[in-house]
This record gives sequence, C-alpha cells and structure tokens, in this order.
Amino acid sequence: MALYARLSISVIFPAYNEAENIKRTVDQAVHFLETVFSDWEVIIVDDGSRDGMSEITDRLAEQDHRLKIVHHPVNKGYGAALKSGIQSASKNLIFFCDSDLQFHINELMLLLMWIEQYDVVIGYRSDRRDPLHRKLNAFGWKMLVRLLLGLKIKDIDCAFKLFRAEVFREIKIDAVGAMVNTDILVQTVRLGFKIKEVPVTHFPRRYGRQTGANIRVVIKAFRELMRLYRKLKSVKSIVFPYDPRSEPASIALHDKRNGDRRQVLLPINFPDRRRRLIRFPEAGSDCESEHPVVPPKGNRI
Repeated sequence: MALYARLSISVIFPAYNEAENIKRTVDQAVHFLETVFSDWEVIIVDDGSRDGMSEITDRLAEQDHRLKIVHHPVNKGYGAALKSGIQSASKNLIFFCDSDLQFHINELMLLLMWIEQYDVVIGYRSDRRDPLHRKLNAFGWKMLVRLLLGLKIKDIDCAFKLFRAEVFREIKIDAVGAMVNTDILVQTVRLGFKIKEVPVTHFPRRYGRQTGANIRVVIKAFRELMRLYRKLKSVKSIVFPYDPRSEPASIALHDKRNGDRRQVLLPINFPDRRRRLIRFPEAGSDCESEHPVVPPKGNRI
C-alpha cells in the first residue's frame, strides 16, 4: 500500500445517459480511492446527457470537493468526452473507465501493481460479457487496426486504462468518437512508451443502453481511422536509452539507492523502466528538453 501512497491519481468517467449507473459508479470509486490514495480526484464528463444525469452529478459534486463535473452542452462523442476529462486531470496518474458498471474499480489495483515498471497499464476483458455481434465487431476492428497500423493489443477498446500523466503531454487526441482508444494507444507505441496488458473482469450491463454498435458511430470510426493513418507519419519516438553515467554523481547515487530499495520491495525484478530518457520538444522552438524517466520521491516518475 505504501508503494502508491506517494502517488496521486485522476479517475475519469466519461458518461452519456447513465443516470441509473452514475451514483453507484462514483460511490465505488470514492470507497476504493480513499483506501489506497491520499491525493485523488474523480472527474465525471457529462457528454450532453438527457436523462437527468446532470442533476445527479451536480448533487454529488456539492457533497465532495474531490469530485469534478465537466458538462458538454450537447453530445460530442466518447472521444471528445475522454479528451475533456484528460485535459481537466491534475494528478500524477490518469485512469479512465466506463461509467456503466461493466468493470469494478477495485481491479485498478491489478494495474497499479505494474505502473512502477511501465508507462501505461491497460486491461483486457478475459471473458467479454457482450452479445456475439459486439464480440465479432471488436475482433474485426482489432484485425483491421493490426493490419493497417501495426498495433498488437489484445483488447483495444477495453475502457480500463492507467497512464502516467507525462504520456499525455505529447499525445494529441484528435478522435472524437469510438476511435479514441486506438488513437491513444497507437501514438503511445510510436512515441516509445511501454505498455503492459492485464486481464480484468467484465460484467454484463444491467442498466442503460450501449451505443458503440450504432451505424453512425461505426462510420465515424472508419473515417477517423484513415485520418489517424495519415497523422502517424509525423509521430516519432521521444523515449530513448538513458545512461545514468551522464548525470551528476549525486543524482546517480540517489538513483542507485532507489534501485537497491526497489529490488528489496518488489517480489520480481523486471527490466528497469528508469533507464530511459524522454525528450519533449520545447513549445515554440525546434530544440528538445530531456527528462530521465526516473521515479524518485513526490510526484515525479
């Protein structure tokens, strides 16, 4: 538990017409976060709901200052809602999940176990509890994305993902619809960040209605796929091998101490994600700024 206590987290719930699910979703999240984190926030993005969900979320936010509500006046799409949530996030880690209770946030612990070694940890549905036609659609989409973009992910659209906040400093989200997960993950891989996939439990939806198989959603996804294919030509890796010998002796010693401590705390010693360098282009210039991927104290990684 102490491993996560020094980190903070933003939990994002994009939601559209989830009046029957949203309160229970938030209650589960608050209970879990209070147990694990000392610094956290929940961001609910109401994507133009028309079923009374807005009133419910506003009342919840009045009762707890750690809840943030982002309202879209009209429905803009899942990708747009997710982007609004990410832009509102202020913590070290960013986690997003659907608000329809098809996942249980307690399984976020499975992702947190790996975030010390990876930049992104994503869930995949070990037993997908969806109708057959949705499973077939998902399989076809996965094969198309793999063929066209080279993205080898087991469950692209599983809405149970954990990111280090630094990842979104360079990712540019253009997709406003169902393509958003593909948009994010393809850029993540191209930029050089490390991804870990973890099996999570998937529950059948009890209330509300799914919109992912809507023909307009599917057509929009194909259009965005073509745009993403063109956009990726300009996306290049920003993560490179990191040589600690290039750092001042005091920093290298500090890193070595952290490394020794990690070998004691972690049950398995995985390849050390700290020995890499992120080169962020400086805004408004052609030069680059270099940041070692090192997880010391506080909110740095």
